[in-house]
Amino acid sequence: MTLPCITAARRFDANAHRPFRIGAEQVGWIREGDVPLLERWPDVFEIDGDSGTASGGVTLAPMFDTVELRSAALASVIGALAAEGRIPGWRDETYAIRNAFDAPPLAYIERAASRFFGTMTYAVHLNGVVEYAAGVPQLWIARRSDTKATDPGMLDNVVAGGIGWGFGIGETIVKECWEEAGIPAEIAERAVAGRTAHVLQSLPEGTQAEQIFIYDLALPADFAPRNQDGEVGEHRLARIDEVARWVEEGAMTVDASLATLDCLLRRRWIDEDACAGIEALFAPPHAKQSEAP
Repeated sequence: MTLPCITAARRFDANAHRPFRIGAEQVGWIREGDVPLLERWPDVFEIDGDSGTASGGVTLAPMFDTVELRSAALASVIGALAAEGRIPGWRDETYAIRNAFDAPPLAYIERAASRFFGTMTYAVHLNGVVEYAAGVPQLWIARRSDTKATDPGMLDNVVAGGIGWGFGIGETIVKECWEEAGIPAEIAERAVAGRTAHVLQSLPEGTQAEQIFIYDLALPADFAPRNQDGEVGEHRLARIDEVARWVEEGAMTVDASLATLDCLLRRRWIDEDACAGIEALFAPPHAKQSEAP
């Protein structure tokens, strides 16, 4: 049986999208149904070809040849689309358009617009592990707030968050650990890198093209997470078999499911045969990057 998270992580039809380019570089995917929305800005976008063709696509006009000019041109479009309800979940957070985490930005956009344009995003997910001196290890699992813009009410890792522009991986871990679970910096800094998961899936708001940096964090047996920013509804300390069942049932988000499975597989807490196809979604272990790019 293929787990639902593995299927969802690659549920994407290139033929239903057009490549989004800045210069000669493809930086995203735009749904065919959203292309007519961009035709209202012929001075900003060059639109040609048909969906699914190598030559066709949506290209930012070459007159915008600096990061500042590209960002300003996109910001005007994004603001108008958000006002019309085409880009939901405004965050007031800046993401960089870049195809690699350490690459220089081609432009900056509002976080909520990244899925409309299908641009690459980056996130950290932490598995909160409690290893008792005697007994079965357990994981702290969060339930997302019912008011979250994405995946409201679903189960999640104890800490998970997008990496905004200006933040490195290590900085994001420390920040998100405190905001989402009240984990102090001296504990958060002990996080140990796992692998990197790669997701490309179609969602109601667009395309999620994301690299997820996975970490394990050993938490003291007497520590209980406490959310600080209102984005988590509750935390649960769960047995490995409970967590595996939630993954199998699709009760956890796709991202959290992949991060959890990485932890369980690396620690040999579950059988690899139960996760057919998952290895194709992972890159090798990575080093923690504490500084912003």
